[in-house]
Amino acid sequence: MNAVGSARFAAGWLELRERADAVSRAPELLRPLRTWLAQAGGQEGRPPGLVIRDLGSGTGSMARWLAVRLPGPQQWTLHDHDPALLAHAGARMPSTAADGSAVHTVTEHGDLTALSAADLAGTSLVSASALLDLLTHDEVEALAEACTRAGCPALLALSVAGRVELTPKEPLDAELTAAFNDHQRRADRGRRLLGPDAVAAAVAAFERRGATVSLRSSPWRLGSAECTLIAEWLRGWVGAAHAQRPALAPRAVAYLRRRLDQCAAGELGVTVHHTDLLALPGPPPGAE
Repeated sequence: MNAVGSARFAAGWLELRERADAVSRAPELLRPLRTWLAQAGGQEGRPPGLVIRDLGSGTGSMARWLAVRLPGPQQWTLHDHDPALLAHAGARMPSTAADGSAVHTVTEHGDLTALSAADLAGTSLVSASALLDLLTHDEVEALAEACTRAGCPALLALSVAGRVELTPKEPLDAELTAAFNDHQRRADRGRRLLGPDAVAAAVAAFERRGATVSLRSSPWRLGSAECTLIAEWLRGWVGAAHAQRPALAPRAVAYLRRRLDQCAAGELGVTVHHTDLLALPGPPPGAE
């Protein structure tokens, strides 16, 4: 099982974050994407409708969000290392697109980092959410190579940006953020994860291969209505920081207790910064 496959995510956590993810993704990137897809669809040799491969699908939240925002018939392949999550995702996909056209879905279990340009032949779009930061530099390079060689756009949403803001502020916020970011860049089974450096690496990889790359901010902005999500995020965030820097233990435990109390009282706000990336290969279809 590959690196992405070794990071197993509980379905409960993915379900809990789905609403925040959906609100945070950058819809303005869909306008140039729709234009590119419409122009590409008129080219000779392109299959009718959209053929979309969603990488690291999890419970399918990205695919559900995107399918109803794109027009035309769609054939989706949901790709993940976890067969239980795939079954869950496949069963919950919408049946119709933005214009009422049919949406069909299949699932594929396996190593998404091994995809090649040949695997993407005929693919209209590669999508992913909260995936880039789990990849290595070489894996991001391979993804950019596969997409650009296949002439396939990539919409990669909700990559961590390495910045967190909590209200009210505390002196330990910055130290925990730095420790968490170091944890995101950790070596995992011999692989060095990119963490918050992933977006910059992806921009460089796609642009070096002639793609046009657009970025948009896609932060979680969480308040009292999202207390359950904030509490779970806090436990994971502080836990990862503590794992990276064990010397933080006494202060981190007390910090987490205070923050959870603030959350329960409706007194805590959290902004977790992410970035959405759209890479369109080469010049627009039909351009001189």
